Amino acid sequence: MRPGAEPCPAGTPKIVGIVWGLLVLNTLGSAGAKTIIPLPRSLIQLVTMGALVAAFALALALNVRLRIRPSAFLFLLTLLLVSSVISSAHLESGVGALFRCARLALFVGTVWLLSRWWDGGLTFVRHHIRMYFAVLGSVAAGLVVSPGAALPDLYGGRLVGALWPLTPPQIGQYAAVIIGLTVLLVLGRRTDRASAAFVIVPSLVLLALTHTRTATLGLFIGLALAIGSLVLTSAAARRFFTWAVLCAAVAAVVLGSVLEAWFLRGQSQENFSSLTGRAKVWDALLAAPRTTSEQMFGVGLGDKSFGGLPIDNSWLAVYNEQGLIGVALVAAVIIVLGGVALLRPTSLPRACAIFLISYCAIASYTEAGLGDASPYLLHLAVAASLLAAPAAATPDPTPEVPRRRVPRWAQRSEVT
Repeated sequence: MRPGAEPCPAGTPKIVGIVWGLLVLNTLGSAGAKTIIPLPRSLIQLVTMGALVAAFALALALNVRLRIRPSAFLFLLTLLLVSSVISSAHLESGVGALFRCARLALFVGTVWLLSRWWDGGLTFVRHHIRMYFAVLGSVAAGLVVSPGAALPDLYGGRLVGALWPLTPPQIGQYAAVIIGLTVLLVLGRRTDRASAAFVIVPSLVLLALTHTRTATLGLFIGLALAIGSLVLTSAAARRFFTWAVLCAAVAAVVLGSVLEAWFLRGQSQENFSSLTGRAKVWDALLAAPRTTSEQMFGVGLGDKSFGGLPIDNSWLAVYNEQGLIGVALVAAVIIVLGGVALLRPTSLPRACAIFLISYCAIASYTEAGLGDASPYLLHLAVAASLLAAPAAATPDPTPEVPRRRVPRWAQRSEVT
């Protein structure tokens, strides 16, 4: 059985998986590589926004009575939304800032509605793997149909989405996340090895073709922390950890030059030390003059760029758009989820949550997205669902059996 293919637990409607898939579609974005069939950006935005509206409508139809689970994670996201509206109301980033606030509101609202089915189980992990594996399937199909379009010179021969505009960092992120989660499912004996290999092997190939260093480091460090949390209670985790260390040591000795070449991607030492030019954008952003209001609340939601160049750092992007208040709220999200994960007893859901939280924390250094509707917030939402305490089962009230009236003549005969 493939990871994510087993039926949902009782009480979780199958449509919840469709809603999650629509959220994934919304966060794929509309900018990226040139596709085989040119897709107008307006059409892509229509599809992604339509997916978000449909997700909210379906979630509302499933949860008409608005039953939600208390969640510090979602409460902090709601505060971040309020802060974003305040900063965007000045329209320093244009009218598009309010549109992005509306998108974030629908996104957070949909996740609030889905929180009803957060029970600390692996349901949303399986939805996550299934949906992102489908996205990687489209990337693989584009590579087969048109290798030239999937490995363009514009991106230095790195893998991009040829059917849907996806950049190498996006593909690397999706591949790394589902590889890590699937490995943990195997160690927890929640899926068989053949099904896991069906997901892991092609995902590893796609990850290698993207040459994405952040995703690779996030995968290895996140898995090390997650498996480390299982070592004391799982023999399978101990064996996997031992073999992984041995294989890594052998690979470092035998394939050291090949791995170094893959890691550097042909860049000069200066370009590598400046993180492919990111450091120059960061320095310019921090040096730019700001008013007290801009420092506290930011300039409003934008396209995560500064001076026409991508910021590529979640913390600086949040500082630019949502100010110091936004940075504090995002930091609180990571700290709260990480703290809850450390306090939970050892289990497979806890290990999956640790992997997702640590991956997002590592990727936040060179990728933006923690302050807006993005795959990173979806990863953290899955982690929050894994850390939710199981809902207490309320037994159905026993219907009262009406007492039968006994006639008086019958009562006399019983006495006699």
